[in-house]
Amino acid sequence: MEEKTKNLKAGAVNVDEYRGVWIFAEQRQGQLLNVALELLGEGRKIANTLGLPLTAILLGHEVDEIADKLIKYGVDKVYYGDHKLLDIYNTDGYTKAICDLINREKPEIMLIGATTIGRDLGPRISSRIHTGLTADCTKLDIDMDNRRLMQTRPAFGGNLMATIICPNHRPQMATVRPGVMEKSKYDKNRAGKIIKFTPELEEKDIRTKVLEIVKGTKAQVQLEDAKVIVSGGRGLGSPEGFKLIESLADKFNAVVGASRATVDAGWIEQGHQVGQTGKTVRPSLYIACGISGAIQHLAGMQESKVIVAINKDPDAPIFKIADYGIVGDLYEVIPEFMEALDGIDV
Repeated sequence: MEEKTKNLKAGAVNVDEYRGVWIFAEQRQGQLLNVALELLGEGRKIANTLGLPLTAILLGHEVDEIADKLIKYGVDKVYYGDHKLLDIYNTDGYTKAICDLINREKPEIMLIGATTIGRDLGPRISSRIHTGLTADCTKLDIDMDNRRLMQTRPAFGGNLMATIICPNHRPQMATVRPGVMEKSKYDKNRAGKIIKFTPELEEKDIRTKVLEIVKGTKAQVQLEDAKVIVSGGRGLGSPEGFKLIESLADKFNAVVGASRATVDAGWIEQGHQVGQTGKTVRPSLYIACGISGAIQHLAGMQESKVIVAINKDPDAPIFKIADYGIVGDLYEVIPEFMEALDGIDV
């Protein structure tokens, strides 16, 4: 009791007053993001471990269909804030709506996707409600001895993984890297509770106004959603090597990935980068060509279901996690590989 009183005087909260696992269900223009489904999958595991309900926070305007979809994907309850001022994401409106909910309902854990929006929203919420935030987590676990969320993220440039806790403040907040967690499964028969409310917002609460939305004309590389990824590394020798990678990717109707070294060298655009400072992926098949297997790259793709590595160095670290390894010159191996695939429906 004396220790708890000491913590409270230091600005902490009574953690026993906080219960429940929440996830922020990010949607854009009426479309639920994949990272929300990944948070639902991980949130469900955490909620089951703690014996608590899983709640989704949905904000927007006239997105009722998404609220129902969230129930089917595994949440027990949806707080659906419908307001015309939330039609397009803005930091002020979303922060106020969520903070008001947190202060009233006192959740134990709050998870947000580490998207451009999540990385803007998460810090603002944590600052306003005076709690910690672990950014860009790649693993979450629960210490059942004290109900603490073990939040693991890369540190020191990805050279080690740090596990962070928030012992004296609530909710325990984390942003989670897209593509890391397994998506929840859809169940059309699942039932839950949708609590629709109108957030207390006025025009004066919103300090910025979106005048126009301009979408980029260049297609984004959807690495996180790809079933097959063919990645090239420094072993390609030159940027022209990616033409061979693209040819192999075409055989599989795959997406082209890349190591950080090739991106830093200017051989390919950053959107293709897989790894700790790029994108985390878990495709059904990952083919690594000329990639040695630095820890930063492995952290971004080691959860792939099947990993094939092609490298002329038999001691390359990539072979330690590969399901199939081919030791040889990729400029000899890949053409033979593609020839063998001719006439095969892959």
